[in-house]
Amino acid sequence: MDAVVIAAGRGTRMRPLTETRPKPLLPVGEASLLERTLSQCVGLVDRFVIVVGYRDDMIRGRIGDNYEGVPVEYVKQTERLGTAHAVEQAADIVSDSFLVLNGDVVCDKPLLRQLADADGHAMATTTVSDPTSYGVVETEAGAVSALYEKPDDPPTDRINVGIYAFEPSVFEAIAATAESPRGEYELTDAIERLIDAGERVTTVDYDGAWIDVGRPWELLEATTATLDGLETRLAGTVEEGAHLHGPVVVQEGARVRSGAYIEGPVVIHKGADVGPNAYVRGATVIGPDVRVGNGVEIKNSVLMAHTAVGHLSYVGDSVLGADVNVGAGTMVANLRHDDESVRVTVKGDRVDTGRRKLGVIVGDRAKTGINTSLNAGVVLGVDARTAPGETVTRDRR
Repeated sequence: MDAVVIAAGRGTRMRPLTETRPKPLLPVGEASLLERTLSQCVGLVDRFVIVVGYRDDMIRGRIGDNYEGVPVEYVKQTERLGTAHAVEQAADIVSDSFLVLNGDVVCDKPLLRQLADADGHAMATTTVSDPTSYGVVETEAGAVSALYEKPDDPPTDRINVGIYAFEPSVFEAIAATAESPRGEYELTDAIERLIDAGERVTTVDYDGAWIDVGRPWELLEATTATLDGLETRLAGTVEEGAHLHGPVVVQEGARVRSGAYIEGPVVIHKGADVGPNAYVRGATVIGPDVRVGNGVEIKNSVLMAHTAVGHLSYVGDSVLGADVNVGAGTMVANLRHDDESVRVTVKGDRVDTGRRKLGVIVGDRAKTGINTSLNAGVVLGVDARTAPGETVTRDRR
């Protein structure tokens, strides 16, 4: 069995984090989203077929031609014309049953095992309290009977997770699928063609972790899910006088200095330097070669490679890209005074994140001046700058 992994999109809703990298390479725990997906498939599949497009050289360079002993092949989707079109790129090399996954979706291995063991075509489904923002699935006798895309009045609370097992006959259904009103070729339309042709698409019910990482704050949710069950591993240097509580990973080549206080789940990547007298807590990832210095508090955040938060600063519920420099005394607000959920501008629209606590999203190479104050939900773009003592209440891209 193959695993066709879709990793071609531009990830525009995740900007500015995806202006400099493909979304599947965003970090989650000790790996990238894509690597986590591939790892979940190891032992279940004989080959990975990765559908690449946007910045495909970065994905090829990161993954190579073999991942944890499983061969990897690449096919390129030169135009992003929908999920069915992405899967169709693998038609010339896939000739047996196969899984279809997105490289930016977090789920657990038991689901993939159930799909791999299913007979014929299968779709993963789960239930949610508000299905109006998803593809809704009606079932009959354990199989898909109808699909509805983001219905105003959904007939059920069961939704399509977007992870599948297919037989090669799906390629014929894809080839016959027409362009949708939004100008894409939808995999759900191809599934409806299979059903109309009398083929059975069974449902695999799932109630484990499932996060479609489409917007920046969902990377924080994915980090929390990924670090659940983390086990302590101290391969790096932990100085006397440092205090570690809960599950903490200190990778080889990382350093935790005296006076640092770390409450897991926390991952500190190789080359990172934390402390002295730093406080790191919550589901937090300190990336490779990151510097977290004296009097700094990091809470429930992701800091990407080579970023520096050197002195007397607070960063909470935030995502900082690579090579960011946070000036001394920079403070991140992560809670609105009216206790409403934080809103973020995504592709020009103000979006309610549903999160009571959310700090800032910062693109690569941004720099804040000393004593900068950043309001909850602010986005700083790639190479953005703030002035010393500035209070930033609006995005700077």
